[in-house]
Amino acid sequence: MAGKGESQAAQKLEELHFGSMSSEYDDIDNKDHNSRISRPSISDSISLYSNGSLASHEADPDPQTSPVIKMGWLEKTPPQGSLIFQRRWVRLDADYLRYFKNDKVKYSKKIIPIASITNAVRVSDQRLQVVTQNRTFLFRAQSESERDMWMSALQEAMGDQHCCGDMTPSICMQGHLEMQGQSKFYVVVCTSTVFLYRNAEEFKAGIGITSIEMNVGTVKDADHRAFDLITPFKTFRFVAESDQAKEEWLVAMQSSIEESFSNHEVAKRIWSEGSNRFCADCGEALPKWASINLCVVVCEQCAGMHRRLGSNISKVRSLEMDKKVWTDALIQLFLLLGNERANLFWAGNVPPGNLLSPFSSSEQRGSFISAKYQEGRYRCHHKLFGHQEKLNNALCINVQTDDVLETLCLVFCGADIHCDTHSSASPTPTSLAKSYNQTLQAEFLRQNQSTFISSPEVRHDVSKTPSVALLSITQKGYLFKTGSVTRSITTRKGKEEFSQRWCSLNEDSFRYYENEKNSNLKGELKMKGIACLAVNPPDTHGYAHTFEICTTSGRLYLFGADDPDTLREWIKSIAKAIVPPSAGDIVDLDFERIGKLRCRDRLNLLNPQMGFFALVGTILHACFENGERADIDLRKLQELSIQQEHAVLILVGKHRTLHFEIEQKLQFQGWCAAIKQSAQSTGKALSQQQLTHLDIPVIVDCCVTYITKYGLNLEGIYRKSGVNSSITALLEAFRQDARRVWLQEGKHKVEDVSGVLKRFFRDLEDSVFTSPASAHWLGAIAVREESKRVLRYQSLFCSLPPVNKATLRALINHLYCVQHFANINQMSQCNLAIVFGPTLFQTDGIDSSASQVIEDLIQHYVAIFNADEQHLQRQLNEIKLINKLREDGVTEIKSPHIFCTVYLEEKEERDEHHVKISVTMTAAELILGILDQCKISQNEQESWSCFEVNERAETERLLHYQEKVLPVFHSPGRESILLVKRNVFMKAMLHYLAGKVNIRKSGVMKFREERTVLGRRGGFLSRFFVLLDTSLKLFKEVQDVTSQSIRPEREWPVKSLRVYRGIKARLRPPTSWGMTIVYEDERLENQRWCMCCETQTDMIEWMATFLSVQHEGNVWPVE
Repeated sequence: MAGKGESQAAQKLEELHFGSMSSEYDDIDNKDHNSRISRPSISDSISLYSNGSLASHEADPDPQTSPVIKMGWLEKTPPQGSLIFQRRWVRLDADYLRYFKNDKVKYSKKIIPIASITNAVRVSDQRLQVVTQNRTFLFRAQSESERDMWMSALQEAMGDQHCCGDMTPSICMQGHLEMQGQSKFYVVVCTSTVFLYRNAEEFKAGIGITSIEMNVGTVKDADHRAFDLITPFKTFRFVAESDQAKEEWLVAMQSSIEESFSNHEVAKRIWSEGSNRFCADCGEALPKWASINLCVVVCEQCAGMHRRLGSNISKVRSLEMDKKVWTDALIQLFLLLGNERANLFWAGNVPPGNLLSPFSSSEQRGSFISAKYQEGRYRCHHKLFGHQEKLNNALCINVQTDDVLETLCLVFCGADIHCDTHSSASPTPTSLAKSYNQTLQAEFLRQNQSTFISSPEVRHDVSKTPSVALLSITQKGYLFKTGSVTRSITTRKGKEEFSQRWCSLNEDSFRYYENEKNSNLKGELKMKGIACLAVNPPDTHGYAHTFEICTTSGRLYLFGADDPDTLREWIKSIAKAIVPPSAGDIVDLDFERIGKLRCRDRLNLLNPQMGFFALVGTILHACFENGERADIDLRKLQELSIQQEHAVLILVGKHRTLHFEIEQKLQFQGWCAAIKQSAQSTGKALSQQQLTHLDIPVIVDCCVTYITKYGLNLEGIYRKSGVNSSITALLEAFRQDARRVWLQEGKHKVEDVSGVLKRFFRDLEDSVFTSPASAHWLGAIAVREESKRVLRYQSLFCSLPPVNKATLRALINHLYCVQHFANINQMSQCNLAIVFGPTLFQTDGIDSSASQVIEDLIQHYVAIFNADEQHLQRQLNEIKLINKLREDGVTEIKSPHIFCTVYLEEKEERDEHHVKISVTMTAAELILGILDQCKISQNEQESWSCFEVNERAETERLLHYQEKVLPVFHSPGRESILLVKRNVFMKAMLHYLAGKVNIRKSGVMKFREERTVLGRRGGFLSRFFVLLDTSLKLFKEVQDVTSQSIRPEREWPVKSLRVYRGIKARLRPPTSWGMTIVYEDERLENQRWCMCCETQTDMIEWMATFLSVQHEGNVWPVE
């Protein structure tokens, strides 16, 4: 009796202490206490513990629930009549606070929506109260600090929930259901989730028992009015009020299951675009979030940083939970763009050291994502950037097409999404896109209706990087100056050679005086007379911070400052004064050299244009007078030519060739030296190497190509050592200028080239895997399940810097091809891994983990690097054919077919086609096959031909219709593609030949022999040519032809000549109607020269004559 009285007294005290706090009778597990309650408690009615459940919630995160914010053990309010706090496992996510019987069970004992929590209050004894409108819950932590951590997490979740607004799921069906053998419960079926409540009142209050995610559930009919909801963790048997009600519940729950799967379907569809399988910011695999207005798919951690930017900059949505957002048009938009294409704009100029990885900290992510999207620091700016009216016009034109990436670039470079289209029927770009049935364009514009886009005048956040717009052109202060000179300063100037001068700058002039108080002018530079401004590296001279001014009159001025901030203020102000506002954004760059230059484009050699250029690291930024912008990566130049005698600097890129004509000697020397230095390899890091257009170091590309051609049949390749002195000399030549190294069979041994490749990787400043990530690569070996290990490699690969990614992909592709011929070269996957494991990871080779990783990469090359298997098979077939060509010659090849890539040029666009080509296939057969494959019908007015196109040499050769196609692909030293297109000259050629009885041609042409990479001195000379049926003759003068005693200067057998239309632009041909002639002599060495005609008609006649003579009049098929 005493015990009973004490218990009742304790219960009264408890009730008095907590006031209005409701009792937690639904969590009582004590059977003796259950007997005192008139209705069974929920915990007795539903046994949520299952022996088959997973070990912990951490091991099985719910795919449908929000990420967990905090979880751990807490003690909860004792139930009525009990003095003992109950220990519960509590889990908090962005949507709910749940507590469970223990950390092993799947289903909670109570679920509290964060949106229903009105307050979280600290009370004594490590306790905290969670207050809702109808209930108050009391928890007790193990310590004050633990309690405070829970408080902070709750308050953060409440704040986020209030910002997000009402996220209540839509309800499919609700009502009472009886759990078999127990009381009724209030069941609510939502899209993808079923909630259980004690009664309707608790449902209205928002306080539930548990939730069942339907993506893991199935529904099964049972006897009478019963049915089962089956999950991997527990089977719930419900009993409906009638058979009709049961049918309705079954339909509702089955619909919920289908809805849950459709949520995952969104992610699967988005991931079907390969680049969307990895976070656009850090490379984490299988990202489940997206910014629907920026059109990038991101991981959970990066999504959090996007939210911090605000929804007016980045609208973040889940691929799995925000199903209603993902319309078919939005999904198609993400499939069209993809992370890879979107990052061509967003991350076009990311410095290698700034890249994120899946292991980056929150601070690094926040800084990078803000710079990338809010400040636009890494964007690849549109050529119209800064010209508002032109941007708006371009937007109105582009939304009528399907080029959404161009629209994205225009919008985020400042085009007004609400601009006037000057069309009453379609007054806005969005309505204009709809009128042209451009659904994806309209969807992109719709998602960005309220997006905040920073003004194009200020590219960076002024709080972090002061914009030049904030700098005044007016500048005054002391600088240190040396005497002006008329030649480049190549020696170090000591402090004693500088004199302090008071300097003053305004929009018109730069003046300097003896001191601040002396008004006698010591010198003046007019802003219009400044040709170039250059910033020297620190400590170049006695004063650590110096800059040079080069004038149009040919004088050089050297100035010094005490500190870098003073230097920056002066050079930015001077640059702002000499650069017009239309190109003002390049002033904001941290340039090394800036100035005005005249240049010619290869497509417009006769009309040079002026432009302002800024050299920043390895990038040359250009702003032309016509508003065009260009960024030239000097490391990726195909060729750099300096013609001292003509003061011409030529930059040959993949898509553009620029001729700089710099008459002023000092300026020419300065720009040449600076650009040449930037274009060279500057260190032993991968990012500092000269690169191909695919971001592969030139040294790696050259070595891999050479070994593929000449070394795959060599036994023990990569295990045999070359001559150390030869390897050292060749490696040094590559480091001096990799573009000038030409590997030749007979001159360079395969063992030496393979030694160069291995030593290059071993000597890198940092391994291709990068030091921070190397441990994670090596640790991946511990993942036993092969599929998970491959996924781990994929994630690590995507997190590498771009140059590292491209280099690793190219090298492993090469090793994959090498091991394919292991029956000949004895280099299996294991043998290659033993060689390259320690080399690539730069280890001592004692630990076998490095070799195991390389072996995995080779074995799973296709899966890890997302390689195109058909392309890979064609590559292997081509290698086999190269080997066969070298052994037996083309005519003896037994293989009937090989797949090759051919391009079709239709309406000024090129389409890639993979064609099965036999050894005997002619150009005519190829043309007919391509046209038939593309369903292009021919007519009598059109002539289709096949051309051998060399984009690097800027030439093309017409293939005779009976010429065999396959040798064009595999001729040594060629870098050509096959292009099928309409021949606009063929009709004129046939018309010319139709009126000729004797096929011969003579006349004066401009001639130049191309003996070296830089070209022979002197340029093009007039020479008289005679083309006969057997030979081409060159005479110095016209009269020499009639003189029987004078022999021609040169003579070539005509059938041994290959005639190409076009001349390399860097050779500066005097006309646009040129031909490049290639002659292969008996030593198999190519002689090359150029001939320029005065008119297009003259060129057509020469080409027609060459074709007719070489093929004995059979120029074009009769049918």
